[in-house]
Amino acid sequence: MLAPKRVLHRKVQRGSMKGQAKGNTELHFGEYGIKALEAHWITNRQIEAARVAMTRYMKRGGRVFITIFPDKPITKKPAETRMGSGKGNPEEWVAVVKPGRIMFEISGVTEPVAREALRLAQHKLPIKTKIVVAKDAEERAEAEIEAEEKREAEWAAKHPEAAAAEAEEDK
Repeated sequence: MLAPKRVLHRKVQRGSMKGQAKGNTELHFGEYGIKALEAHWITNRQIEAARVAMTRYMKRGGRVFITIFPDKPITKKPAETRMGSGKGNPEEWVAVVKPGRIMFEISGVTEPVAREALRLAQHKLPIKTKIVVAKDAEERAEAEIEAEEKREAEWAAKHPEAAAAEAEEDK
């Protein structure tokens, strides 16, 4: 689960989620991504569930970039506690997401695989989202796949006995 190592203040106020996202509104790392259309708190469990759904569908191919981080502690008072006696203890961590924010990015897979992986991740999130595609997505994906094949060929040249065993295993 994602959580900060250290924080300046153990308990923070609720804040507001007015307006559009201030930054990270374009794809930077991958060819495909999920963009938020609503403001909401996304918990570390929801982020992890979306990540697991994407990586399972892609079967270790490609790469997933998580561009949000749950750095806001949310407090809860114990059940059946009377009003007053101060603020509750921190129970979970959330990321504040505003409309327009890119939350996840994927690179190194084909478009159908990326779209299905992102669709599965969308179902794990509590907000409306849309899948966005980079302008030069196909060229970037092809270049990354070629680079991966080149790295595999170089590795096979250095380790011929391991490559032969792996090729035999694939049959």
